[in-house]
Amino acid sequence: MEIWLNPACSKCRGAVDLLDAEGASYTVRRYLEDVPTEDEIRAVLGRLGLEPWDITRTQEAEAKELGVKEWARDEAARGRWIAALAAHPKLIQRPIITADDGTAVVGRTEEAVREAMGRGSEGN
Repeated sequence: MEIWLNPACSKCRGAVDLLDAEGASYTVRRYLEDVPTEDEIRAVLGRLGLEPWDITRTQEAEAKELGVKEWARDEAARGRWIAALAAHPKLIQRPIITADDGTAVVGRTEEAVREAMGRGSEGN
């Protein structure tokens, strides 16, 4: 598993605490420093089964400056959203946990983190 996190985020710290408490094997990606490419964002969206606007933090100051709330949410606008997430990684919802089975979850709740752990390398 890999967890995309911002160490200043309480939800991210909670997810890491739970992973550690359960003895989960994972790697950390500090996505504000190691910014995902547009291709990596597309791949994670595919694993999540979500669209870029579903993982965009629209309340962030950068989102307000860009006016993302007003952007179209359709296939034609998808590239614009992905480009914005790559250019402004603060806008990416966190934490994102990529599970060993090829899926991913937005780990904002204990249940979501446990779901990712359940998709781990135990053969699930």
